Amino acid sequence: MASELELKYGCNPNQKPARVFMQQGELPITVCNGRPGYINLLDALNSWQLVRELKAATGLPAAASFKHVSPAGAAVGLPLDDTLRRIYFTGDGALSPLACAYARARGADRMSSFGDWIALSDVCDRSTALLIQHEVSDGIIAPGYDEDALEILKSKRKGGYNIVRIDPDYRPAPVEHKDVFGITFEQGRNELVIDRALLGNVVTENRQIPDEALIDLMIALITLKYTQSNSVCYVKGGQAIGIGAGQQSRIHCTRLAGNKADLWWLRQHPKTLALPFREDLGRANRDNAIDVYLSEQSEDVLGDAVWQQTFTVRPEPLTAEEKREWLAKLDGVSLGSDAFFPFGDNIERARRSGVRYVAQPGGSIRDDQVIETCNKYGMAMCFTGIRLFHH
Repeated sequence: MASELELKYGCNPNQKPARVFMQQGELPITVCNGRPGYINLLDALNSWQLVRELKAATGLPAAASFKHVSPAGAAVGLPLDDTLRRIYFTGDGALSPLACAYARARGADRMSSFGDWIALSDVCDRSTALLIQHEVSDGIIAPGYDEDALEILKSKRKGGYNIVRIDPDYRPAPVEHKDVFGITFEQGRNELVIDRALLGNVVTENRQIPDEALIDLMIALITLKYTQSNSVCYVKGGQAIGIGAGQQSRIHCTRLAGNKADLWWLRQHPKTLALPFREDLGRANRDNAIDVYLSEQSEDVLGDAVWQQTFTVRPEPLTAEEKREWLAKLDGVSLGSDAFFPFGDNIERARRSGVRYVAQPGGSIRDDQVIETCNKYGMAMCFTGIRLFHH
């Protein structure tokens, strides 16, 4: 390890010189392959913290897919059913728990994860590397790599794939600094531990939150801890299915994340699963075609040129009524928010995407209205008392 790493440039090519360095001691990271850039390392260090905390909170291997300093997906290593394997393009091979975690993290919002930075909580194994091999990605951070996995990853991007190893025992100083416009900001690190104890203050008439929902709520809150604010996260079955990041209005976060959760669910509709793609169509083009197919205007935009380049035969549209009927089946979703919900409209929107369980700080002057809206739909909501802004 070294105390300094020179970078090609900063956020943009005109921002030179650029480097990362330690004021004292050595960097906790080693570049095993490639040449990661400024934004790559921002993603790497934020995503590593996220998966480390997911593993600590749940006891399960965890993975994250990061883009521009916010997660596109985050998940723990629960098994995949046949439908999820199909929509995540995992193939038929055996999947380790860590591979399942990455498939979930990458698969929830595949368009946003295009060209992602990957973080793994555990040593990368061959099973996980084989999944990563076929995805468009900028790089990966993990506490280590099996020999086979390292060779597979080194073959990506004509040998230039960014592979970073981090010391899992590294702990940063309790005070952190950041320079903006020549002025240094200083604050205590956000060392808040998110666990089940944080979810004990249930404020709604329905006080029943099953164990699997408690896990999902912890995943939501830990994900939000490393998502640019304002942010909202929908989680189901051990994975984020919709993340709304960096919006100025909380309702826009809730809508954005809810729309992503809806698309995740609509990808599992029998008509979507049966789309007759051309065999020579790449994964990214499939993802784009599915997004177009599921859009509200799909019956209009699937013109002759589009479907001939994408499908073997023109697919039957998924009608608005069919979408409504399918979305009505989405249930048991957990929702986390990094700050309080100021109005009940957030709950109204969340309900449309199957939300049953909510975790938020509380503290709004309209908390009673938000609680009343939850009670109207039989939702269970807990107040954590903790804000999770991240900038």
